[in-house]
Amino acid sequence: MSRPASDAPSDTPHRPAAAPRPDDPLAALASLPGVADAVESVRAAVDRVYGHRVMRRRSTEVTSEAALRAARGSAALSGADWELEEVRRRTDFGADPQARTVGAALRVTAEAGQLLSVWRHSPTRVLARLHLVAAGGVSAGDERVGRPRLAGEPVVEAPGHEGVGPLTEAPLPGPDEVAGRLDGLTGLLLAPSGAPALVAAAVVHGELLALRPFGSYNGVVARAAERVVLINSGLDPKSICPAEVGHAEQGRAAYAAAFEGYLSATPGGMAAWIAHCGRAVELGVRESTAVCEALQRGAA
Repeated sequence: MSRPASDAPSDTPHRPAAAPRPDDPLAALASLPGVADAVESVRAAVDRVYGHRVMRRRSTEVTSEAALRAARGSAALSGADWELEEVRRRTDFGADPQARTVGAALRVTAEAGQLLSVWRHSPTRVLARLHLVAAGGVSAGDERVGRPRLAGEPVVEAPGHEGVGPLTEAPLPGPDEVAGRLDGLTGLLLAPSGAPALVAAAVVHGELLALRPFGSYNGVVARAAERVVLINSGLDPKSICPAEVGHAEQGRAAYAAAFEGYLSATPGGMAAWIAHCGRAVELGVRESTAVCEALQRGAA
């Protein structure tokens, strides 16, 4: 299966692209040292897995397995580091805080691909929906669920599992700052841009981690939003390149260190964060390639 060099999927009808703005902040990030190399490396890796012969007939199975592994990786980064087979066999995800975190990651991963049409018009609605889905198994009826937090409301990544500390010790942005920056992020996403998908996905991921807009599960939502951008862009239309796997494989310490680069807002820090996200996608590709090989051998 061949794919075009751009981020657009090969089966998308041709439409004239809107011209990017001359002051395109995302495109400016794409010009930082090392980012172009990361973008090209990711694109080559994605093209290779899409070209695997298993993808011609069994892509749905690869997509399902990628979603399961993505959820496991995202939950691990939020403090519930379960073995893949434990995630696969369990049916009750309300028994304890770790189980609820795994359940949240599974629900959000399943939901993300269903919201693309809404994302193209209102990313903030999608974020609210993702939080509602994540927290639904824990906080049904809680008025804080599915909306940005208000002044004085606490933020806990995994309810009931308060031992999971925040990814950063940076001060929590206030509600007004959160609202303003979410509006700014929406403007960036809806405006024409010449930036590669990896850059946009990394910015969405980093900004949501920085804002911590919800009272819980911000990491789970941020990683799912990264996934939505990669799917929506056409880089990974079948959702078989789970970046969450790669973020988990690189480890929470490396994840936090790269995120500090995003928070620094320096050219070097931003480039390092984008490259880290690129490596996560590549490791996700490696995971799905292994799934393809197992399916080809009849072992999965």
